[in-house]
Amino acid sequence: MSDKQPLFITGIGTGIGKTITSAVVVEKLKADYWKPIQSGDLDDSDTLKVQAMVSNPLTAFHPETYRLTQPYSPHKSADIDGITIDLNKFTLPQTNNQLVIEGAGGLMVPLNSGSLIVDLIKHLGAKVILVSQNYLGSINHTLLSVCLLKQYNIGIEGIIFNGDADKYSEDFILSYTGIKLLGHIPHLPSVDVDAIAKAGAYLDL
Repeated sequence: MSDKQPLFITGIGTGIGKTITSAVVVEKLKADYWKPIQSGDLDDSDTLKVQAMVSNPLTAFHPETYRLTQPYSPHKSADIDGITIDLNKFTLPQTNNQLVIEGAGGLMVPLNSGSLIVDLIKHLGAKVILVSQNYLGSINHTLLSVCLLKQYNIGIEGIIFNGDADKYSEDFILSYTGIKLLGHIPHLPSVDVDAIAKAGAYLDL
């Protein structure tokens, strides 16, 4: 097993660029990739998307623990599929490489009647890269996410802002939380392997 603590990429909400960010981080670090829960889009999963964006020869892609057929919150998708997600079923893939884990939605997304994504992060012993995006309300969502991680005593590697920059929001978030800025990924003209590889220059990892 790698002696490097896994990096868990989570976001302040859904649809804010976790998968593209994951691809950029994986490519820059030549890390392994693992999406523990895929909820819907099994023929166009996040693992397949990241695989198509990453070009280095060292990255391994590990199979999902749960592949759910419906595009809903994991607890709903699992129930529709007639199963219950069990935290104890999640074990870190065997690798000697840095492992990057991509979550599903935000930290408070339910996995079952009593467990959340944040519980999965704690269970896996990972530290977090938090992906934020600037929109009205994003300061609140980002600060709440940071507060929850601190409440759970989960280490935060840093924050990546994705999309349009907003100096007011970003400066306040960084000053208030004291967490490290890992970089800012602007809107990419494309998401092909060249663009993803070049985008690594935006990150301090």
